[in-house]
Amino acid sequence: MTYAVIRTGGKQYRVTPNAVLTVEKLEAEAGQTITFQDVLAISGEAGLTIGAPTVAGATVTATVLEQKRGEKIIIFKKRRRQNSRRKNGHRQYLTVLRIADIVAA
Repeated sequence: MTYAVIRTGGKQYRVTPNAVLTVEKLEAEAGQTITFQDVLAISGEAGLTIGAPTVAGATVTATVLEQKRGEKIIIFKKRRRQNSRRKNGHRQYLTVLRIADIVAA
C-alpha cells in the first residue's frame, strides 16, 4: 500500500493514489495539475521514509476537480446580562483534488 503524508493549508493529509481530497483553497482552475513538494513521509515497497522535515525529491501530483465552498458555520457570541449578542456566518473556500501520482526520490 503506497501512501504519503503531505502538508498544505497548514494541515497534514495522508493520501493514496486515486484518492479524492478536500483541502483549503488553492489557486488553480478545474482540470489543472498541482504538484506538492511538502511531502513529510512516504511509504512504498522499500518501507516508510520520514523526512526531516520533508523527504528530499519526493513529490505528489494531483488534479483539481472543482472549487467550492463548505457548509455554513454559525458564529454566535453572547455576553450574558449585557443585552449583547452577535450572530455571524462563515463559509470556507475549498478545493477538491484527485491524487494522481506519488513519486519517491
